[in-house]
Amino acid sequence: MTDTITVSEQAANQAGDSSVCGLKAGDRLTLEELLYGLLLESGNDAAVAIAEHISGSMQNFAVLMNEEAAALGATHSHFTNPHGLHDEEHYTTVYDLYLLLQAAMRYEPFETIAHTAKHTASYRNASGETITQEWETTDKFLTGEVSVPDGVTVLGGKTGTTNAAGYCLALYGKNAAQKLRISIVMKADTSESLYTLMTELIKQ
Repeated sequence: MTDTITVSEQAANQAGDSSVCGLKAGDRLTLEELLYGLLLESGNDAAVAIAEHISGSMQNFAVLMNEEAAALGATHSHFTNPHGLHDEEHYTTVYDLYLLLQAAMRYEPFETIAHTAKHTASYRNASGETITQEWETTDKFLTGEVSVPDGVTVLGGKTGTTNAAGYCLALYGKNAAQKLRISIVMKADTSESLYTLMTELIKQ
């Protein structure tokens, strides 16, 4: 988590309409800071920077993703990139997402970051100047934009949206009986319907 990573041109140069956390080539951040940018802001730039640091390239990192998914029993998934942008060979299922989120939430750093509503990032740019950014989660339950049903506790999770996948959310929390639950909605047609459907799920 304390590894310092230099953002590459490829990582910084993401499509203008994709979700990023505002990184520039030459920025130097810890892996922990990049994970905040990835999990809160859905930063595709952070995803690529992490993948390149771990494996040298997005392609090599996808190999590790597929190996880990298979080890967890997520056998109906195949990944080609670290950020989830559309690719015909990049896919998963509701059950596989359940397995992946269940495994991820066992790691305390992931759980902590996934439960964070806002984070002040601090790092240095290519010139050595200190940069600060305010990153906010895309999970509207954690921001308070959508009310959590009475008795329900949201512990973390991850949103994801593409034209092909629609609006998606995998959520980890406790129901009113304080039992741990993973709830997943995929292919909602709007953000509003995503949270309406998820609210109905987590009230159960």
